[in-house]
Amino acid sequence: MELNAGIALVAIAPFIAALLAPLLHRFAAPTLGWLLALVPAAIFVFLLQFLGPVAAGQTVATAIDWVPAYGLKLSFLIDGLSLTFALTISGVGTLIVLYAPAYLKGHVHLGRFMGFMLAFMGAMLGLVLADSLLALFGFWELTSVTSFLLIGFDHSRQAARRAAVQALVITNIGGMALLIGAILVRQLSGSWEISALNSLADEPLYGLVLACFLLAAFTKSAQVPFHFWLPNAMEAPTPVSAFLHSATMVQAGVYLLARLSPSLGGTVAWSTILLVFGGATLIWGALAALKQTDLKQMLAQTTIASLGLLVMLIGLGSETATAAVIVYFVGHAFYKAALFMVVGAIDHETGTRDITALGGLADRMPLTFIGAALAALSMFGLPYTLGFFAKEEMYAGLSDGPWQDIFALAVLVAGNVLLGAVGLLVAIKPFLGAEVTTPKSAHEAPIAMLAGPLVLGAAGVVVAVMTDWFGHSVLEPGATAIMGAPVPSHLTLLINPASIALWLSVLTWALAVLVYQQAATIRTLLRRASSALWTADQVFDAVMFGLIRFAGAVTRALHHGRLELYLVTVFAMLALALFVPFLALGGIDALLPLSDLGDWSARLVWPDLQPYEWAVALLAVVGLGAVLVARNRLVAIVSLGIQGTAVALIFLLFGAPDLAFTQFMVEVLSVVILALVMTRLRLDERDHRPFEDLARDGTLAVVCGAGVSLALMVVLSGTLDTRLSDFFTATSVPIAHGANIVNVILVDYRGFDTLGEISVVMGAGIAILALLRRKKAAAAKPARARKAAS
Repeated sequence: MELNAGIALVAIAPFIAALLAPLLHRFAAPTLGWLLALVPAAIFVFLLQFLGPVAAGQTVATAIDWVPAYGLKLSFLIDGLSLTFALTISGVGTLIVLYAPAYLKGHVHLGRFMGFMLAFMGAMLGLVLADSLLALFGFWELTSVTSFLLIGFDHSRQAARRAAVQALVITNIGGMALLIGAILVRQLSGSWEISALNSLADEPLYGLVLACFLLAAFTKSAQVPFHFWLPNAMEAPTPVSAFLHSATMVQAGVYLLARLSPSLGGTVAWSTILLVFGGATLIWGALAALKQTDLKQMLAQTTIASLGLLVMLIGLGSETATAAVIVYFVGHAFYKAALFMVVGAIDHETGTRDITALGGLADRMPLTFIGAALAALSMFGLPYTLGFFAKEEMYAGLSDGPWQDIFALAVLVAGNVLLGAVGLLVAIKPFLGAEVTTPKSAHEAPIAMLAGPLVLGAAGVVVAVMTDWFGHSVLEPGATAIMGAPVPSHLTLLINPASIALWLSVLTWALAVLVYQQAATIRTLLRRASSALWTADQVFDAVMFGLIRFAGAVTRALHHGRLELYLVTVFAMLALALFVPFLALGGIDALLPLSDLGDWSARLVWPDLQPYEWAVALLAVVGLGAVLVARNRLVAIVSLGIQGTAVALIFLLFGAPDLAFTQFMVEVLSVVILALVMTRLRLDERDHRPFEDLARDGTLAVVCGAGVSLALMVVLSGTLDTRLSDFFTATSVPIAHGANIVNVILVDYRGFDTLGEISVVMGAGIAILALLRRKKAAAAKPARARKAAS
């Protein structure tokens, strides 16, 4: 297989597997996880071959023609950054796809769930591999849609439905901002490809472009004040949480910021905004994690904090901070996915996730404990784990900088202290200490649920000690793609006692242990403080409630059910649409130039018509007069048919037989249907309308009729442009294979318009049929009642 075709297949394969998942669940349920895990595993193995070329400074690009006429392509690019994310997504995804069927064993909709999961994975892979901003936007929105399906998977629960809607609303706000930003970048740079972008810092629209992309990234990656949707997303099954929080969805915003750093970074606005919002998110999420007792919620809040930490590092923009982004992303993906799967195993085997109701599980779940301990070591940041090296990198570049760097360093230390304490709580409290009775008798989880925590927990240590390979093959290419310039690796197994970064790490560990010991007291204080505050989640509910109330008020005002007022509004707008442009653009002068006012005979000339043509025109006028003087509805309907038939005859006489035939059909059907409906409905024979209504409707009728007539006269008085009719004449036979140009126009050139008209007629027919059947049923009901009574 060629590499280019293989790259495209990477983005497509998960969607193919998603379509097959329900079928496999039906016929191979016991082995579903093992079979489906082959897809991300194969993608992972395929992507491994790019490590060498990418580490050597190469990039691999491919493109699929999408809309060639407009030069639109679905382009994909593999460089250090996209490869790091894609390998993490597929690697972690393999273990989660293996984990999910064991966790949801026996669920009737497991096949559907696995289809959603694989589509979710495919969307994220497409997002990180996309080089085209349009392709990135498409996959970006697809991650929102698939996450909506996954978060609301248990749709019978209101909490799940609300969380899914909330996530969709918030992330779609960012999606629209991303689309606007992409269009602006295309206008400024002339290209849709990210790899072709240069720095946009000096562009006049830089501020607007920056705002659009920051809004997209902040909503997706749950930065304050858009952070609240992420903890609520814990309503999803645990496999979703493990994948969403470690390598997908929420990391999309971080990826976007990292990918656009060479184009948008390097400015005061970029650095300031990312540092402020990232720092606030880091501290907020870490404190919120200590406030929780639900293990999933604790991990969810630490994800918010970790995302804030990554945004801060991107905002700092130094070599060491950028290197820390790569190391921390991989390390966080490993330990966060592992810990979520550990929590899922605890919940699955004990029946509870409450940390205060757990203890002593190490003896009953020893392998789960090992996985949790290995993951927590990296989260805590002990030496020779990826978490340790990430912490060293982020501390190293800030310890001797200006006061802004010192402030950022203090925030990072505080955040890492709180995150380390939560890591200790998750790994120690449920497993060590006195055994606590749980709702279910605790026992070890099945192997499919243990593989993820054990492999990922061990990977956080094994990959870390391979410093030369990791630094050369992963860190340097990834950091170079973010910086736009070569970034050397500083990873080493040697620990320098004189390093300030090391002593900052020691301070972090000591304070984390202290916070761990006082966790119960801190939790109580945080809950008391938060009870007096309005949360962003409550603000969202208030905004949505107000939006619904406003929509209801608008609906009641505009859709009040009074057909008469609807028609008045429509024709009033028609009159404005006709006369405002007519008067503003000099329509009167075009129709009757002021220089010709003295010679009316030069402008007002009666047409030269045959007597029978005058007779048809007179018939149309008579029909119109009959409609106006009709005393009841039935006479008005028949008179309207006379007037319409006369118009059809005019079309016929002046060389438009097809149009005349259509007009005849419309008139016949209209008269028949209207007469049928009017005679079946219980309506008054005449309309008793006040003079005000008659004056209003008459004025509108005259004004609209005059406007249409004047517009037609202006058109006819101008020079006829035959380019369109010449095109139809020249192409109707060779392209559409039809000699009747009118039919070709209706069926081919404006086929969708004709289809819409047919749909309208069909809809009207169905409505009329429903009314008639309802009338018939209402009439039959008293008859049945009388029969039953007799």
